[in-house]
Amino acid sequence: MSGELFLADAAATEALGRSLAPVLRAGDVVLLSGGLGMGKTSFARGVLSALGLAGEAPSPTFAIVQPYAPPELRMPVVHADLYRIEDAGELDELGLDDALYDSALLVEWPERVPAHFWRDPLLLTFAAGQSGGRRLTWHASAAWERRWAPR
Repeated sequence: MSGELFLADAAATEALGRSLAPVLRAGDVVLLSGGLGMGKTSFARGVLSALGLAGEAPSPTFAIVQPYAPPELRMPVVHADLYRIEDAGELDELGLDDALYDSALLVEWPERVPAHFWRDPLLLTFAAGQSGGRRLTWHASAAWERRWAPR
């Protein structure tokens, strides 16, 4: 299942992220793809906010992996930014595979590693829209069908 929609601004992008939170569960992989400034972190902030995070979530660009756990959120989530990853072998050190046992993953810049690394992802690709907002193209793997369809 796939589709496309327009997001007028960062607030709309965060609101869409909040709409994902109610169906997110441990083992889920949400891949956030797109260029710099296209809305990946805004979407992740919306998800984290809806899961209970008080305050603004920092971008994990420098930390690479930012874990969240109860009571901070209603469920464990790992927010990762792979922009600085040079080799897929570095992922073993990050522990993302282990995190899937009890956490959901929000992964920015997933294209930095081979696509087969991700199991049953929800792929969201953000791009500049013609009139200033963002265009979101999404593809839901079988694990996501009937669980979430953005509007």
